Amino acid sequence: METLYLGIVIFLFMLAVFDLLVGVSNDAVNFMNSAVGAKVAKFRTIVIIAALGVFVGAVSSNGMMDIARHGIFHPVNFSFYDLMCIFLAVMVTDVVLLDIFNTLGLPTSTTVSMVFELLGGTFVLAILKIIGDETGMLSLGDMMNTEKALSVIMAIFLSVAIAFVAGTVVQYISRIIFTFNYKKHLSWTIGIFGGIAVTALGYFIVIQGLASASFMTKESMQWVLDNTPMLVGACLVVSTVLMQILHWCRVNVFKIIVLLGTFSLALAFAGNDLVNFIGVPLAGFSSYTDYVANGAGVDPHNFMMDSLMASAKTPVVFLIAAGLVMVYALATSKKAQNVIKTSVDLARQEEGDEMFGSSGLARLIVRRATNFNDFMVRNIPAGMRNWINSRFNKDDVILENGAAFDMVRASVNLVLSGLLIIIGTTMKLPLSTTYVTFIVAMGTSLADRAWSRESAVYRITGVLSVIGGWFITAFTAFTICAVVTFVMYYASFVGMFLFIVLAVFLLVRSNIKFGKKEKLEDQDNIFKRMIQSKDKAEVLALLREHVKDTLAFYVDFAEKNYVKVTDGFINEDLKSLRKAMNATDEEKKMLKKRRRKEILGLRRLPMTVAIEKNTWFHLGSNSCEEMLYCLKRICEPCKEHVDNNFNPVPAEYVQEFLPMRERLCDLMERTRACILANDYTDADKILKEGDDLKNSISSLRKQQMNHIQEADSTYLKANMVYLNILQESQELVSIWRHLLRASRFFQADYVPQESSEIALAEEK
Repeated sequence: METLYLGIVIFLFMLAVFDLLVGVSNDAVNFMNSAVGAKVAKFRTIVIIAALGVFVGAVSSNGMMDIARHGIFHPVNFSFYDLMCIFLAVMVTDVVLLDIFNTLGLPTSTTVSMVFELLGGTFVLAILKIIGDETGMLSLGDMMNTEKALSVIMAIFLSVAIAFVAGTVVQYISRIIFTFNYKKHLSWTIGIFGGIAVTALGYFIVIQGLASASFMTKESMQWVLDNTPMLVGACLVVSTVLMQILHWCRVNVFKIIVLLGTFSLALAFAGNDLVNFIGVPLAGFSSYTDYVANGAGVDPHNFMMDSLMASAKTPVVFLIAAGLVMVYALATSKKAQNVIKTSVDLARQEEGDEMFGSSGLARLIVRRATNFNDFMVRNIPAGMRNWINSRFNKDDVILENGAAFDMVRASVNLVLSGLLIIIGTTMKLPLSTTYVTFIVAMGTSLADRAWSRESAVYRITGVLSVIGGWFITAFTAFTICAVVTFVMYYASFVGMFLFIVLAVFLLVRSNIKFGKKEKLEDQDNIFKRMIQSKDKAEVLALLREHVKDTLAFYVDFAEKNYVKVTDGFINEDLKSLRKAMNATDEEKKMLKKRRRKEILGLRRLPMTVAIEKNTWFHLGSNSCEEMLYCLKRICEPCKEHVDNNFNPVPAEYVQEFLPMRERLCDLMERTRACILANDYTDADKILKEGDDLKNSISSLRKQQMNHIQEADSTYLKANMVYLNILQESQELVSIWRHLLRASRFFQADYVPQESSEIALAEEK
């Protein structure tokens, strides 16, 4: 029996390693997004500074593990077996849940997930124990600490609202002071700004990062608290003078602030959030050692865990090991970069590829905000309005190569996040570092006018998705852990083993899928280069390359899906038809993203070139969309026909259709080859053969209409579906002919006006 429990404890530590890996990947956004977004240094340098902060924070932590020992439940009323079920369920749920969020690229709170998992597992066993209590003396308050859940929920609302308003106001004032061309407006203000920032971050490191360090005795911490005004004042004076001198020495003070802020938030994160990752396994280990030492031979169902009421004393070796794992995760995790990318993209200054679509609530918010802005414009004097607009002139923005926003905003993000967390700690509000840092970044981006009318609805949808994910985290963590704990409690070691296997399987599958997704995303480097390039000629060349790939891809997709749909109808393969339908719907979404990227590239071209290419670009893009709609109009009747088990299409129709389909596919393949090679020598020949094919399909249509009049009514439905296929096939030929011409003229260096008019007239 003891051996089985030892195996569970070992697996708890194995899951703790996974939890550290996925948890750090998620929380890296808390302290790295500002430095990465502003490109203050190479990514490797930022990782080294953050890793140093994480390691120092982890090693100097005294292991604030009490929340996992007696912060949520009262262990005196739980047996050793009860708590092992809860601890294992918490770790299995936590690892899988955080990995899902990382894969989706959405930052979430490790604090909330752990607290609500503990609540879920404790709640189920508390209810079971109350039901089984013959004395009737036990109550829910005796079993669990319900106040913790309420404090966390209140902290969510408070941190989101306060952080957003504070971020917007402070960044607005900072931008008015420094403007986007901040290097021209530093003079004496940079020393004051730098002094305040360094003082705030230094105080944050001491109070939030090192307050729980093993070398910080109660006496020394009390001395710091008693002399806080003096220490803050002295630090403010010294750091202000030092920052001003560094500015005179041509040192970028903003870069120092951002890197120091990255270190301080990483240190505080590791020191305070370490309990979220290893608190539960250490509580399980402590329970096991107590059981072995005092309860050998005793029924684990009756051995109560009074020992967990004592405060945790975490061995230094565990803290060092945890710090090393966190550093490794930070340096190697691709998912950490994925989560950071979400936060940076939602806050970037320039327009670009939007990760999220639009939602009804986001559109309503944008509409109301636009109306409010119009009201303010009408009531603010023109002189003041012009002066404010001059301070927000984005044409003068100073961005590092590839940066999403400048160093002024990155500095405000980090300093303000640190200050809000200090205020929350002082007021004993359990603020989440994830909530504060993310929402501050959103508020500062709004103040910087980064959310234009072209992108606001997408950005707000993204923010709402992330915030919604936080609330879903709490509900999901509570529910899943409650179910897992219930099954483990009754299924004993069999249930535990099955959930262990399931957790490992889900983690492996998730990482395999993420690897495939990452390869697909890395393929669109053309767009990144196009947005970052300042050379108009290079932008045009990259745009041509991007459009060429898009058109070639959709010709290839249309051909393959056309074959799949028609084969599915002929062979009555419902599964194939469903896959074709889903694939078409998915590509419709992807086409919108591709089109938006290419429109952003088109807007970066010189006006004369953009006007010349505009018609052909939209003709090609619309042709891609029409091909997808055409495929859907073919697929829907075929799927309905097969799904209803109607009579199959007669064999003679199949024999006359397949040669026509082969001709159509051959011409589409030749069209794709022309586009990819950017060689339109045979374009006229392909267009002529396409025109002949349209006539052939038209003849087949007329022939089929005669068949319908004469044929047996038994095959009427199949005949109608076949007629629809012929009609849409003829339309498909017209569409890819339009697409070929659009690509030909878009890729051309110069298109004479008369040629354009003739081509457009022919299309009509």
